[in-house]
Amino acid sequence: MTYRRSILSAAIVTCLGVAVQAHAQDAQPTGTQATDLDTVVVTGIRGSVEKSLDVKREAKSHVEVITAEDIGKMPDKNVADSLQRIPGVTVSSAGANEGGFDENDRVSMRGTNPSLTQTLFNGHNIASGDWFVLNQTGTVGRSVSYTLLPSELVSQIVVHKSSQASLVEGGVAGSVDIITRKPLEFAENFTAEASIGAVYSDLPSETEPQFSGLLNWKNDAGTLGVLVQAFSEERSLRRDGQELLGYEQIAPGSAVALSNPDLAGVWYPTMIGSALFEQKRERKGGLLEVQIKPTDDLTLGVNAFVSDQKAGNYNRNYLLWVTHFLAQGNGQAPLPGYVVRNGTLVQADFAGVPGTTYGVYDQISRPDASADSSFIAFDAKWQPSDSLVLKAQLGTSDGTGETPTQDVAEWNVGIGAGGGWGLNGVGAADWYIGGNPASNAADTLGWIFGYQDVKVEDEEKWGQIDGEYFIDKGAMSSLQFGARYAEHSRESLGATGQGPACKDASGNTVAFDWGQPYFCPVGTQSPFDPANYPTGGYANYPGDFADGLGGTFPRDIWYYSPQQLAAFNDRFTNRNPTTRTDWAGLYGIHEESSAAYAQLNLEGDRWSGNVGLRYVRTEERIHNNVSGTGSPDAITGSDFGPYLPVITRHTYTDLLPSANLKFDITEDLVARVAASRTMTRPDYSALAGAVSLSPPPSVGAPGSGSGGNPDLKPILSTNFDVSVEWYFAPRALLAASVFYMDLKDYVSYGQETRQYMTYSTTNPQGYLADYVLTVPVNSDGKVKGVELTYEQPIGDNFGINANYTYADGEQDDGRDLVGTSKNTYNIGAYFENDRFNARVNYTYRSEFYSGLDRATAFYQDETDVLSASLGYKATDWLTVTLDGLNLNEPKLKYYALNRDQPRSIYQNGRQYYLNFRFKF
Repeated sequence: MTYRRSILSAAIVTCLGVAVQAHAQDAQPTGTQATDLDTVVVTGIRGSVEKSLDVKREAKSHVEVITAEDIGKMPDKNVADSLQRIPGVTVSSAGANEGGFDENDRVSMRGTNPSLTQTLFNGHNIASGDWFVLNQTGTVGRSVSYTLLPSELVSQIVVHKSSQASLVEGGVAGSVDIITRKPLEFAENFTAEASIGAVYSDLPSETEPQFSGLLNWKNDAGTLGVLVQAFSEERSLRRDGQELLGYEQIAPGSAVALSNPDLAGVWYPTMIGSALFEQKRERKGGLLEVQIKPTDDLTLGVNAFVSDQKAGNYNRNYLLWVTHFLAQGNGQAPLPGYVVRNGTLVQADFAGVPGTTYGVYDQISRPDASADSSFIAFDAKWQPSDSLVLKAQLGTSDGTGETPTQDVAEWNVGIGAGGGWGLNGVGAADWYIGGNPASNAADTLGWIFGYQDVKVEDEEKWGQIDGEYFIDKGAMSSLQFGARYAEHSRESLGATGQGPACKDASGNTVAFDWGQPYFCPVGTQSPFDPANYPTGGYANYPGDFADGLGGTFPRDIWYYSPQQLAAFNDRFTNRNPTTRTDWAGLYGIHEESSAAYAQLNLEGDRWSGNVGLRYVRTEERIHNNVSGTGSPDAITGSDFGPYLPVITRHTYTDLLPSANLKFDITEDLVARVAASRTMTRPDYSALAGAVSLSPPPSVGAPGSGSGGNPDLKPILSTNFDVSVEWYFAPRALLAASVFYMDLKDYVSYGQETRQYMTYSTTNPQGYLADYVLTVPVNSDGKVKGVELTYEQPIGDNFGINANYTYADGEQDDGRDLVGTSKNTYNIGAYFENDRFNARVNYTYRSEFYSGLDRATAFYQDETDVLSASLGYKATDWLTVTLDGLNLNEPKLKYYALNRDQPRSIYQNGRQYYLNFRFKF
């Protein structure tokens, strides 16, 4: 057991002593922050802005607040859409490095990665799942997927920028608390609301239905209330893109480097592709809240939530396979006239060599991909006396991400046809493969790959007791105290690595005969035989594919339907759950955490605040499987080699002090000072994540990949925050704040070499190859920054708002921190009268480091989003709204080590929502 102490602890104790001794006037007992928030009533854009600013002003710590009406009058389709307008908050439309889509997915704060921002639901953690297979098995971590959280559920969102002892630990950078409605807080005994409408997505040219509804009832006495909310939303998504799947260096001793010495050590793109992604998202679920108040002093409640997202998708990528002809064997040198810039081969052409494969075409259908999140929590609040309030909560939360099936075919294209490319910075590259991509006549099957039966479960069970004793003596207003116990588990339960298979007349898998023309024994059926390829013709990419991306590259490309791929895979894949289990993809983590805290709330003459200490103990058990032989405990029988189960245990204890002071300098001017120590446990997949491999370009060369590190320590941060807020008019604010985070044991990346069995058509029996794996390691870093906020009404009906955040973050060794955008800003305006309302908002985020992908750096370029909302109140019970998202058709651009190494560029189009909202 280790106790971590710091100068910060001593500083906070000193602060407590000074505050208690200060001359203070008597103050009325004040409730907790949650109680203050629950009393907010919102009506209209202007009213909601005013209420949000009132709550912010009265808070004892540094918070930002969004109310339900504010959300309802913007085109916010999930909670992340709302949060992106908050100073210091940034969003990403990708869960990890799969590339962005048209819906915000992850939320982060103050120049850090999403895993360092904690998401709470009514004050407790929520388990989450991911729909994308690489995020299910990769390093997404503890961040929550906001695609599962529709904005219709929200009463209020509170962003905690400074910590308090009473907050659940887990947010190094801050916490987002999503507060739902409570049935006993409704003004009327019966309320019914519904929104019926449709969304039109212009890139796929599809229109789908949208529905949400609410029923609330409470009795006349206000002692029993029931709230039911439901939502059902469908949407088609199409993403046009160009992808460059990593970079490698030309080996100095290779034949290519010897014949062209200026190419030694030069980076080149491994693959360049035309990527078409299509998806149907269906999000359904609801919320149930029951409150019972048997006496004036006792309130009981149950709160349950479920969100299920079906996310079947089809991804196609027609690729120039550079490693295959540049690095295989002796390699093929480019023709004269190639260009090297910034250490990268940015322009090259290659003559066709008979028999050489110049391209590869991946078609991957995941018809049943899904994600879900749910929780149920039981609450009790008892006030046995005027000076004491006690609360208790028990709950459980579950999240799941599943990809039961991947129907895959990888085709060899451009055989003997040559190819080339010209990179254009972060814009779309020019590239080509000889031959006709619009037809499959000359293409042959190369391989079948991909995980089947992927299922990752996330679960938390918790119980907590909180109390507040009102002291009302001198500067001491009240004492909050409590304890919490939680168990969290994360398990990867399935990883069947499929491959091609020969089949006999009965459909049984038989061994390959690699001496035969199609690699199967005589009298059996082979997936490599063109006579067995899918029948029924093929389709082609949409005629307007990638029209807005620029660049000259293949666009009219053939593809099989998902149904054709499914039939082909059902017939010719080996999905044996014993021999094809990839044990490196299976892991489990179990955490038990215990916490206790005390927080003294203070109030004096024109000042208030709190000081506290939270004690946290974590017991961790990690189970994963590593490649290994020579042990009687090794798992055998898998084609991927023997694996050794490893269990790692850790126990650590942290003391987390915090202090928040607020000074009412004048009636309109507020200053705040805060200091705290915060912690976040490492991502589950960083501790024991599935091993993901990219095969070697040739025999003898190393492959690459990523994996977990069970010996990671928790991330700790010492945080300081100073802010000044000027409320110069109703609904008006001019504010500035500075923040500083000193990160200890921040999770970065290092490398190690491991060996894994490797198979290909040229090495069908397999061989043990070296792989250079990128693994998480602990590091240190710092983030400092400034936030500016401006909000002002103009006349009776207009208003404007703007904010800007500057963040400067880096690791102590000079490397970038994940998620740090130096510049982020929002500009918005609104108009509202009794009948009509309109809002427009523009968001900008500068480039940031997103992590590692295929062992190389991965950055997202600057991006901006324009959204707008129109509303018309036709009657007292009917409002019509028209919302537009991504109106500027943003292009999402990514690059590697520098801007001469583009990684991908995507367009997702615009979305328009027409809704009829009824309220009775």
